[in-house]
Amino acid sequence: MPVVLGDADRDAERFRFTVADDVVAVENSAKLDIYLEGHPDEDLIVVGPDVSMAVAAEVAETYRLRRPFLGVVLLRRRIEVSTMTEALRAGVREVVMADDVEALVGACKRSMAVSEQLRNVDSGDATGGRGKIILVFSSKGGCGKTTVSTNLAAALAGQGDGSSVCLVDFDLETGDVAIALQMDPTRTISDALGMQGGLDERAMSSLVVPYKANMDCLLAPTKPSDAEFVSAALAGEILRVLSEMYDYVVIDSPPAFTDVVLKSFDMADSYILLTTLDMPALKNLKVTLDTLDNLGFPRTKWQVVLNRGGSRVGLSAGDIERTVGVPISVEIPSSVEVPLRLNEGVTVFETNPRHIVGKAFQELADKQRRSTTAKVPVPAKRSIFRRG
Repeated sequence: MPVVLGDADRDAERFRFTVADDVVAVENSAKLDIYLEGHPDEDLIVVGPDVSMAVAAEVAETYRLRRPFLGVVLLRRRIEVSTMTEALRAGVREVVMADDVEALVGACKRSMAVSEQLRNVDSGDATGGRGKIILVFSSKGGCGKTTVSTNLAAALAGQGDGSSVCLVDFDLETGDVAIALQMDPTRTISDALGMQGGLDERAMSSLVVPYKANMDCLLAPTKPSDAEFVSAALAGEILRVLSEMYDYVVIDSPPAFTDVVLKSFDMADSYILLTTLDMPALKNLKVTLDTLDNLGFPRTKWQVVLNRGGSRVGLSAGDIERTVGVPISVEIPSSVEVPLRLNEGVTVFETNPRHIVGKAFQELADKQRRSTTAKVPVPAKRSIFRRG
């Protein structure tokens, strides 16, 4: 049964009519701890609007590590960017306006679905399948995220075993996937804005644009102004549905820890962290790794990838490994082949998989397959609350 942290008498009655009949309310974090100790199967905490942000963040951070199956939904009377950022960094799954009953019910449903999915993955229940989510990230622009994302997606789709891939362009303001692959952005993430809370496989199929056999793309908005309306909750919903449709979901991200990027880190199974052989990129890689550590993202998901390796610029792969203390997983060599193929609107891997760059992307794709199986278990779909 869900537990509410807030005004015990008022909130218990209120949430019995919106969330669930058996909701329990506690008035402070100490009583919350006592309740949760006696209820190890609890999957959801709803933090009321009168609870301070400091207490809400402490609760989320504590149970994110102690009980990763336990989700936190935060209610606020005003939602600002700083609130969203602090909440997501603490491990809150969703932030909802206090007076938006429909949004609250939807957020609780999604959070409990995630909790059930995590429990079934841990127990090995094979009632369904979820594809692997791979995030390509660098906090510095110009490191080649789009080149790596497109070639990795092409390599995964071309492995000959029928694996399906969706490439998602979450660089919402300046995404280049459509240009890099010379695709017509007739449908983009903007078309999902009116579907939040109701996305399913049929709706998602109407949003993706086919690129080649076994590979589709979900393209960034053509209007940069639409980016501000793409919330972390919508991004999470998109990734959840895509992971049920495809064997692999590859995310091309912007060079910043936005709310959408933080949600992507939360949901991804593997992080490809890019760097190049220059001091600004090396500094930004170090900052990225420190940030991921501070936010509690597991090191087991990290894969540092050196792009444009082999350049004689005074730095080496060994210098990077010694500086950041993390081994380089794959080195993608520098080659004129990359910009040539980019200007043609195709990937190096497609045109020449035996080229040294094509082989590097094949190696990177192989590591994604070896680190986990493409499909991991998820529960069968069913209703969680009495509503809907």
